Amino acid sequence: MTSLPDTVRADAVVLWDYHVLRHPPRRTDVGIGLGSHDPGVADHAAALFHEGRFPLLVFTGATAPTTATAFPHGEAVAYRERAVALGVPDEAVLVEPHARNTGENIALTRRLLAEHGVPVRAATLICKPYQQRRALATCRKHWPELTASCSAAPESFDDYLAALGAERVVNMLVGETQRMTVYAERGFTTAQDVPPEVEAAFGRLVRAGFTARLV
Repeated sequence: MTSLPDTVRADAVVLWDYHVLRHPPRRTDVGIGLGSHDPGVADHAAALFHEGRFPLLVFTGATAPTTATAFPHGEAVAYRERAVALGVPDEAVLVEPHARNTGENIALTRRLLAEHGVPVRAATLICKPYQQRRALATCRKHWPELTASCSAAPESFDDYLAALGAERVVNMLVGETQRMTVYAERGFTTAQDVPPEVEAAFGRLVRAGFTARLV
């Protein structure tokens, strides 16, 4: 699917606007790049570093079935290589290569920073645009005393559709929306308010067949 019917697009935009938090840029003690299929996370993390938003970067993520071909040595390792190629000093980057999910991204990064004696009071979580709400809710569950904000590459919904494919993006948005409720019930994240318009858009997209990423 290269384009979306107007009704599907409208519902997908509702979900996109729910998950993309648009936090204002701020200076923090560390940037934490969450591993995924999206190399734009590393590019954006490097850009934030060069803007002086933080003095240290941690990339976290192992190899997943969906990323093994693109990142055979692991997501965090690939992100570090990309950031260094973009001018981030090697000594300003730590790698956490074992995390298999967002909860482990946070918990293992916290442990890594403690092992390196790095005091952290505030962090910037850097991730895919539509992962921001879940990343923040996960961080608040696993590292509640940390002051965290989110940042993602400033891509529009249509730009993201063009880059990844319309059907894939809508399926991922539907999956993320379901996870906001399911993961809170399982104790993986803090509970999030899901407005009625988001619930309605989610339901219509599920009924339209966008179920590939449901848990």
